[in-house]
Amino acid sequence: MPKLLHSIRARLLVLLLSLLTVSLILISHKIYRDASHEVEELFDAQLAQTSRMLMGLVRHELSADSRRDLQAALDEALLLKHSSRDLSGLLGHSYESKLAFQMLNDSGELVFQSASAPKGLLMEMIAQLGLSLPANEQPLNERLTLLAKYLSGYHTLTLGDHRWRVFVLHDNVDHHWVLVGEREDVRGELSGKIAQRALHPLFIGLPLLALLLWLAVGWGLQPLQRMAEAIKGRAPDNLAPLVFGPLPHELEPMSASINRLLMQVNQLLDQEKRFIADAAHELRTPLAVLRIHAQNALDAPDLQDRDDALRQLGGGVERATRVVAQLLTMARLDPNVVQLAMREMDLLSYVRNELAELIPLALDRHQELNLEAIEPANYVLLADGPSLGTLLQNLVSNAVQYTPEGGQIQVQLDAQDDIIVLRVQDSGPGVAEAQREKLFERFYRLGTGQGAGLGLSIVRRVVELHRGSISLSESPLGGLEVAVRLPRRR
Repeated sequence: MPKLLHSIRARLLVLLLSLLTVSLILISHKIYRDASHEVEELFDAQLAQTSRMLMGLVRHELSADSRRDLQAALDEALLLKHSSRDLSGLLGHSYESKLAFQMLNDSGELVFQSASAPKGLLMEMIAQLGLSLPANEQPLNERLTLLAKYLSGYHTLTLGDHRWRVFVLHDNVDHHWVLVGEREDVRGELSGKIAQRALHPLFIGLPLLALLLWLAVGWGLQPLQRMAEAIKGRAPDNLAPLVFGPLPHELEPMSASINRLLMQVNQLLDQEKRFIADAAHELRTPLAVLRIHAQNALDAPDLQDRDDALRQLGGGVERATRVVAQLLTMARLDPNVVQLAMREMDLLSYVRNELAELIPLALDRHQELNLEAIEPANYVLLADGPSLGTLLQNLVSNAVQYTPEGGQIQVQLDAQDDIIVLRVQDSGPGVAEAQREKLFERFYRLGTGQGAGLGLSIVRRVVELHRGSISLSESPLGGLEVAVRLPRRR
């Protein structure tokens, strides 16, 4: 695409001018044809009017001298503009047609004619129309009268080197013939000039209209140009909503979208700042502890003290790793960032596989980890596998952490019509009802847990992304029960 057409203004102008040009060509063609047709009709009417006028002049008998005088007067009237006389005071028009005429008596003999009239016009017309005089003993005038109904009216004939448009009028009383005609080339030239004159305003107005379109399109695009200039002049660190003043309706969605994007960018930046602050807050103590353990290992007086310090250092590294992992998971599950890969999955099979990997955590503390589910049942739902894995890992690891050694952890699945309920129950000390809601707050911990206090915050984020719900209650095993309700369809 040419570089010029990358401009909205240029594209609009090219489109509008192309449509306008095509439309004007079609309209001009229609106007030309209609104007030419109407001019032809006027010329035909003029032939008929002239014929009736000439017929009226000779309704009475004329002497030879009168016919000569009438012939001369008519020749002078019709041919005056082509003479060498001074015509400066003569009124007339350039669109006057050049008429030729003949007057014949009832026997077809010439009474008078114009100087430009072709000879033998009536007989030539009879021949070209494929007619013939009846071969009988009737007088010529009677035989010509029999052909009057075929000869009267308009005809187009070829006489010599030119085509003629002829009107024939027959007097039923005196049986005189009047033939008035004009050459089609002269007639076509006049009709063409008249039709072209009708088109001049269109062609003269096209450049002016193009200029007006240019100005109108530029005026119409001014709000868009002002918006572009406001965005271009905005400082990179200025994420406040843009205020453009009154805007056309077509630009209001764009303004709202830009401001919504700025708000989302601002939220992402706030999230990054919050993540950095949270990471600095949560990692400050583990890193300080790691530094102390490392220093103790370096300063240990004997091998036993060094081994103790290194074991403590390993535990600190594990805790710091868990904190970092939870922080990264929390950031990854932010609603403004995460893109879930939703697909149909069998939740029972998925949970069974995930628990197989988590059993070593429970065995390490001599705990019993069980899965209960009614089979056969439909456990298929639309969900994101990795985020559900994160949910289950956090719930089970929290239960393992807060359940005493030798305790019991139970995972249940309940398939209902529209939802599947996942329950994680433990035999730990439980949580007072007044504190249960606080467990979903970030960095809130009960006792001396090893995490960052983000486990249930992460779980609730996953549940929200799946349009589900989560609740805490007392477990039948004596500890805490976490119930997650996941809809089968989003």
